Amino acid sequence: MMYEPTIIGMADSTTYLVGRTDNQDNFDALPQLGRIAQCSSLSMAKSLLIEHNVHCAQLTLQTAYDEMCGLPACEPFKQTINF
Repeated sequence: MMYEPTIIGMADSTTYLVGRTDNQDNFDALPQLGRIAQCSSLSMAKSLLIEHNVHCAQLTLQTAYDEMCGLPACEPFKQTINF
């Protein structure tokens, strides 16, 4: 199974989750970290990954606003970032 380092951010939140995503979109801890890490900024999330020799990750940005308004959930925005 393939895994990709991942940073997840929620709209209007200052917390970013750092872990990995498999090819079925399951999110869990990176083996190097031992747990899903919480960072208070995107910059801190990138720095954490760099400290563990990871220089590329999938950035996933999500919002709950559609669901809150009774609309179907939209797909999260995903982008591969290099740092």
